[in-house]
Amino acid sequence: MKFKSGILFLGVIGLNIALAGCSGPPTPSAANCSGRGLEVALSNFRGDEVARQAYMDKCDEINAAAGK
Repeated sequence: MKFKSGILFLGVIGLNIALAGCSGPPTPSAANCSGRGLEVALSNFRGDEVARQAYMDKCDEINAAAGK
């Protein structure tokens, strides 16, 4: 029983480490450029106005191409 719980514990730790590496700046996409997705994406650019503006410009291009 201890062996199974030890493997489960290591699996959970490994998953947490793998997911921690997934963070980073959001990629402009249709989902990230509207509504709540845009809110969350822009919160990642606090203090970096140049990157925020570049992200917004790319979102404008995506939304114009989609006809929004």
